[in-house]
Amino acid sequence: MSLRVEIIPVTAFEQNCSLVWDTDTMRGALVDAGGEIDRLLSRVEHHGITLEKLLVTHGHLDHASGVQDLADRLGLPIEGPHRDDDFWIQRLPQDAAAYGFPPARAFTPTRWLEQGDTVSLGSLSLDVLHCPGHTPGHVVFHHAPSQLAFVGDVLFQGSIGRTDFPRGNHADLIRAIRERLFPLGDETRFVPGHGPMSSFGAERRSNPYVSDRTVG
Repeated sequence: MSLRVEIIPVTAFEQNCSLVWDTDTMRGALVDAGGEIDRLLSRVEHHGITLEKLLVTHGHLDHASGVQDLADRLGLPIEGPHRDDDFWIQRLPQDAAAYGFPPARAFTPTRWLEQGDTVSLGSLSLDVLHCPGHTPGHVVFHHAPSQLAFVGDVLFQGSIGRTDFPRGNHADLIRAIRERLFPLGDETRFVPGHGPMSSFGAERRSNPYVSDRTVG
């Protein structure tokens, strides 16, 4: 069994929506379906994948604005984020209008996620890590056998998530990265919410915000 991924940047913010699937069952999920639903579904069809759920790292507009429409269209459950992001999800309609996005709908996840939970994907299992700071309810999905994590806006190549939004917390973010993500191993690669992939080892060595030299 193995996990496959296609990264599909969506919205004017070029947010990395990830189409992930189990090659044995060809069942999969979209992580952070932020918009451009028809384009996402065309990639699902291209690969011959049966979507079984929608995964959400956090409630920001560019990560979640397409979630309810997709859930309705396909009858899919929504898993994530942590319930502390509910206030962000309920703001989606106003935030879409404010940023000039297509209309977006608020939603209530089928399942809120907590630190230590797992989510299934075909025959695969992903671990859930609660990593607050960018938003209070941000979660990360980690597939240990593939040494791959989907980190949303917690960590980027050479940078970290913003913490100047409501209920953001810089100290919480640094702690989550150092104590929950870096222990997953230097070889673990991650898909960030924006921009190119990196590895936790590379960020430990050179990220100006969270490297061993900086935080030490």
